[in-house]
Amino acid sequence: MSTFIKIGICADHGGFELKEKIKSFLVENQFEPVDYGAMELNNADDFPDFVVPLAKAVASKAVFRGIAICGSGVGACVAANKIPDIRAALITDYFSAHQGVEDDDMNLICLGGRVTGYAIAEELVLAFLNAKFIGAERHLRRLEKIRNLEDRPS
Repeated sequence: MSTFIKIGICADHGGFELKEKIKSFLVENQFEPVDYGAMELNNADDFPDFVVPLAKAVASKAVFRGIAICGSGVGACVAANKIPDIRAALITDYFSAHQGVEDDDMNLICLGGRVTGYAIAEELVLAFLNAKFIGAERHLRRLEKIRNLEDRPS
């Protein structure tokens, strides 16, 4: 019996419809989606309520990687990057979806439910999930500089 890789996913009302479609797509591609909400469409919800638990799950390695969706993807990205050990980016193109992992060890992709079509979202998610961190010396050096920023007292 094979074990599917757990992928965390979340969305507020602006990304709810895309999240539900991506969850099915993940299952079709032999990933196990772990839904961090919203569990129903509610126009009064707030993206940090879902993005922060998802980002913490990615940082603790409870899930392999994360997908956060809000209306534009910007708010989800801002919130996710407040969590130590998260390297999130708003992704709108195929190259950045895999290059962000390969060079920058991106572990959380942000999408805009109101600006990203379903077909491109599928391509971006697969590129992100199938990419591997290269770990070249220059990449490790840069990541260490970023980690040092996280260790700084506010």
